[in-house]
Formats: sequence, C-alpha cells, structure tokens
Amino acid sequence: MATIKSPATISTEFGIDPDRLLELGIIDTQLASDTNLFIDPLLLAESVHPEINTGAVTAYEQRFEWIVKLLIASKVKGDVPWRQVEKLFKFSEVSWTCLGYSSSVHGAGFGKELAAHALDTASEIVKLGITDVDFFMGLSLFEEGIGADRISDMTTNIILKDLVQLTQRVNRELGIPSREFDVVGGKEILPINPYTNYPLVFVPTDIVRDLPIATDWSDISRAVKANEDLRERVSGRIGEIWATMSRKDKARVKAAALSSKESFEQLLEMLREVPKESYDFAKDENGEVFWARLTRIAQEHPLKFQGATSPSSPDEAVKLVEEIVLQFQDLIENKGIWKELWTDDKKPRKEKAAQRLFFTVAYSYCKANNLDVTPEADAGNGPVDFKFSSGFNTRVLVEIKLSTNSLLHGYEKQLEIYKKADDTDHSIYLVVDVGGIGQKYAEVQRSRLAAIERGEKTSKIFLVDGNRRASASKR
Repeated sequence: MATIKSPATISTEFGIDPDRLLELGIIDTQLASDTNLFIDPLLLAESVHPEINTGAVTAYEQRFEWIVKLLIASKVKGDVPWRQVEKLFKFSEVSWTCLGYSSSVHGAGFGKELAAHALDTASEIVKLGITDVDFFMGLSLFEEGIGADRISDMTTNIILKDLVQLTQRVNRELGIPSREFDVVGGKEILPINPYTNYPLVFVPTDIVRDLPIATDWSDISRAVKANEDLRERVSGRIGEIWATMSRKDKARVKAAALSSKESFEQLLEMLREVPKESYDFAKDENGEVFWARLTRIAQEHPLKFQGATSPSSPDEAVKLVEEIVLQFQDLIENKGIWKELWTDDKKPRKEKAAQRLFFTVAYSYCKANNLDVTPEADAGNGPVDFKFSSGFNTRVLVEIKLSTNSLLHGYEKQLEIYKKADDTDHSIYLVVDVGGIGQKYAEVQRSRLAAIERGEKTSKIFLVDGNRRASASKR
C-alpha cells in the first residue's frame, strides 16, 4: 500500500502562518508526499503572478508553436524535423513542486511509448490544418494514459524556469533555508525540501485544479449543455458524443474529432467554454491543505494513553489504536473538530479529507507521546494503516467511511481486501456520520453479528457523529 510518512507541509515545517502563504498565493504543499493538485495550462494566463501570466504563458506557447512548425515540416516519421520534435516533447516528472498522485514526491512523467503515441496523434491533428497550441490539451481527452498528472508534468517542464523565479521572489520574504541546485540548465538558489534534500519549488494557488478541466468529461459536457449558442453551433457527431461523455468514449471522440478540421475546432471551442476556475482553497473540499491547521491538536487536546505504548501483541496494538479512535471521536463530537469535515458552504468534504483528518490526529498523538509506532496513510482513497514496530503481526488497519457512501460494501468487501493485502486479521471500521446514514449503520452491525455467529473473526465498528452543530447560543 502506498503510504504517507508525514503530514508535514511548508507552513508546519518552517513555522510559517498558513494564512500568510494563502495571502502570497502559494500552495501550502506537503513535503513528504504529493499534494493531489495539478497545474492546468489553461489557467496560466489568469494568474496574478507576473512570472506566470507573462513568462510561463510565453514559454508554453513558444514550445508548442515550435513543435507545430516542426510537425508541419516533417514529411515522414523519423526525419530531421520529427527527431527535433521528439526532443521537445520529452516531459519527465518534476518532483520539486510536490504535486501529483504519488505517495512520495516521485512520479512517472511521460514515458517513451506514451510520448510516441501522443506525437502520432498530434501529427494527425496538424495535418487537418490545426495550428492552435491549445490542441495539446485536447490530447488528454482521447489519448489513453494522458491524464491530470501528465498534463501537469508536461506544463511544469515547460514553465519550470518561471516557477523558479517566482519561488526566489516569494522566498525573499519567507526566508526558508536555501542552497544552490542544478536546475533548468544552470545553477539556482532555491529552498531545500528537508524530506528529499531536493529543491522546493513553490506553485501558485491560481493555476491548479484538483483535476485539469481538459481531462474531465463531465465539466465540459455541462459547459456545452449550459451554453445555448454553443449547442446550436456544435452539431453532428462531435456534439452528440459530448452530450453523453464518459471516459470510455475516448476512442469514439478521437475518431470524430480527427474526421475533419471543423470537428476538431468544435472540440477546442468546447474546451475554451469551460470556466477558468482554479481549486478553491478556502473551501478545500478535498482536504488538500487543511493538514497545517490540525498539527496543534495534540498540544491543545492532550491524550494520556492507558495501555502499552510499545505493544508486544496484536491485542495490545488494537487497544492502542482504539484509544486513538475514541480520542478522535471525542474531538469530533465534543471539541469542535467536526468543522473540519465540512466546507464553508455547509457541504461535507470528500471521504479522503476525513481519512486525512484521522491520520493527522493519530500522527500528532504518536509524535507527541514518542510512541514506538508509525502511523501510515494511503495517499489516495484507501485506509489508514498503523504498523507497529514490535513485529510483523502487530498491524492494525483502520478503514474510514463517510455515511454518504456504501457502508456495507466497505465493511464486507473493501476492508477484507485491505486486510488480506496487509496480512492482518486486526482492523477497525470507523464510520463518520455526515448525514444520509439511514439504515446503513444497522446493516453493517447485522452483518458483523452474522459473521460472529458463523465463528468468523470480525472488525470492531465505531460510529462518530460528524454532523454540523448549531452554535452554542442556538442550542
């Protein structure tokens, strides 16, 4: 299982007020693992930072204008212009921004085979007479393997010099320890990421999305449906396909879009109709940057463990994790931490945010008590996993589910899969009620009782009330 070793962020590691980073327009990224946000090239021109709206935009446009010219000049794959294009289309993963899907800060980037497929498609598009550089964003709509992370990697490679300049300007105010690194063809003074010993490159808040719009069918479909004028102008196969778009339709879209210059121009028109809105850090629906606010929990609400802090058996390990779970429940239900489960517009955050909230709470207590235990958390939507250092068998899984999801499936199927993957029978199923629970919790309890009657080893179930509370004056 991919794991997050530490919830450290720029603000928590270097003692910076996270609100100050927000004022400066800089993402408070995690340092030991990737923050699941992605640079969207369609947002570059909208940035308030001059290094981005001028420098980065120019670099991006010039790179692809040159690629287009070379593709036009190429007569056959493998000739001189084609080989020059291949050099310009090499995009490795840049880990210094700490963005992406990885649980560490190292990802994949464009591989040789993927780049070759993309260039073949780009060549077909150019042969239609399309020279608009935005069409490279369109590649992600129907080219398998090109998704949010690779579009972001592609853009980061091209604008890295501009991100470096922005980092140097902002760090003159922040004063994060720096040294000289070899970057972008030369030596630059940049902040040091203490978890990798690599440079730390800042990313503006206004150029990222949780998913770049050009890979999200649903948002583009909504834009088409909401724009009557666009619907009238977009006719034929392309329009019909977009109205009911799903990720499985990539091959169909590719064939339709490449059928004519007009069809591909319709696709580009739809891309541009989608609102250019970056990730909302105030709402932080996904819980990408709220870690920093939670690191003081152990100090504000200390926990004195009753059991062994260096468990020598699975049973002791389970008891220790149960203490953390009960403390988490108390924080949510009685200490106001329920607020972290909700956005400012009174909508529950995604399940990933609840998982990260629990991980941060657990990590804080383990660190504060100098426990002989390492809590680890999945980088995506998987469970929180506690691995105790007293031996292979003392391992406890904590699977967290929001009440808005299928609780029975999570208990009977997902949790069992995770237990098998981690070779453990010891687990806890933690349900966080944020509404819509109905009979779901009762179904899970009945399933557990039935399993006990069959003589099976079961996971204990905890229910945490994470619903919104009225203010004290209104109770």
